[in-house]
Amino acid sequence: MLAIGGVLGGIHGWLVTRMRLQPFVVTLCGLLIYRGIARFYTADATAGFSFGDNFPELTWVITGRTGGVPHSILAFAAIAAVAWFVMHRTVFGRHLFAVGKNEEAARFAGINTGRTIIAAYVICLVLTGISAVFFAMYTRSVHPASHGNFYELYAIAAAVLGGFSLRGGEGSIIGVVLGVILLQVLQNLVNLLGIPSSLNFAVMGSVILIGVLADNQISKYRDRRRQAKMVSSFFGHSEGASLSANRKDPAETQA
Repeated sequence: MLAIGGVLGGIHGWLVTRMRLQPFVVTLCGLLIYRGIARFYTADATAGFSFGDNFPELTWVITGRTGGVPHSILAFAAIAAVAWFVMHRTVFGRHLFAVGKNEEAARFAGINTGRTIIAAYVICLVLTGISAVFFAMYTRSVHPASHGNFYELYAIAAAVLGGFSLRGGEGSIIGVVLGVILLQVLQNLVNLLGIPSSLNFAVMGSVILIGVLADNQISKYRDRRRQAKMVSSFFGHSEGASLSANRKDPAETQA
């Protein structure tokens, strides 16, 4: 599963970097193609398996507990820690931020943007494969027609809540972890308040919309501050140069 995810990630990255396709189009087409193949392979039926009988070791690794802590929580913490180190303490992480912020500027700075983007897609699809294994072992079955539906919406909502900019180049892993926790708290709050479960997607959509609006306003505010500093620095430098030019040397004045 992880190998398949890595290969598909490489294909997605190749389509984006070499064929110059839009990332959103590549991702959407991949979603439709893979779901269609899965539905055809299973004859659009639920593929179930006996819980713990066919894969006892894998079942314990994924659904077991160590010291009372579910392995899914431990896996989440381990992946988050590795992701934080890669993103904030390695050259590759800095390259990812640079490419996400401005791909052309990153290329002029000497970064191999194509290789960085392909690596990002490979990592993304491998992590998707890991989450798919956890999800399948947790639900004890796989239904291609509906399995994992709208989970991309939850991922976007968690990233937005965690402070990641949809424009790219900004964010932190700690913020994403907090975004995931806050998203789960929101879902529990919807249930506690007696809001119909059918409105869950409306709540998620509203959260994403508010996050995008906030990101847009923050970006505009930062741009205004940056421009104001540049203008202030320019006029301050000009005034300093004018005063220096107008100031005469006392020796020249006496002469």
